Amino acid sequence: MTRNDVLTYIRTLHGHQLHDQLVALRSLFTCAKRNGLIFRNPTSRIKVGQYEYAVLQPLVPEQVDRLVATAATPATRLILAFVAVHAARVAQIASRMLDDVDLGNRRLTIAGRVRPLDDLTRKLLLDWLEHRRRRWPNTAHLRLLINNQTAAKTSRASNHWISAAMRGQDATRERLRVGRQREEALTHGPDRLRLAEVFGLDEKTAMCYADSARQLLLASPRAPSRRSCQ
Repeated sequence: MTRNDVLTYIRTLHGHQLHDQLVALRSLFTCAKRNGLIFRNPTSRIKVGQYEYAVLQPLVPEQVDRLVATAATPATRLILAFVAVHAARVAQIASRMLDDVDLGNRRLTIAGRVRPLDDLTRKLLLDWLEHRRRRWPNTAHLRLLINNQTAAKTSRASNHWISAAMRGQDATRERLRVGRQREEALTHGPDRLRLAEVFGLDEKTAMCYADSARQLLLASPRAPSRRSCQ
């Protein structure tokens, strides 16, 4: 294989696929040359480069509606609210404690940050807590979300269980979480400091959302996102 062969192949790729494939080829040929299997590395002068951050595109209502229709239990509906309203990650949802919920003062603590408790999340929390009380009346578990496997233990629910409701859907948990953060940037302006504070983002990720919101406010891009912020 020659350098031109590699260039011809990678011209058919875009975004993260281009990046990942070129990294894999460079690793493969570097190893082959080191072990004397080839004399020249055809990828040696081809730069991998970095991902380009593109404008983050929203989910369409039909995709969200299909996901909501599958949320048939109090637990799954609350999990969806944590993701779609509060942009919480799976591990953050699974590790929430009962003390993180302050219904009287309408506050919710996620990842060490206190957030206002909106009407929707409050209702879903009340529904879940009532279901939790009836389903496991004698549990001493201090975590907010429990199931049949964890009710009699102290361990948290698995990431797999938390993610189950969104598995196989177009509206994945990552797309919902990203959409919520993008919405915040559009609603309150592309302020990376606010985004970092509200969602606990690192500076690079907050800047990505702020730049995406700024572009959406200035224009109506048609191109799909090549890579979402983390």
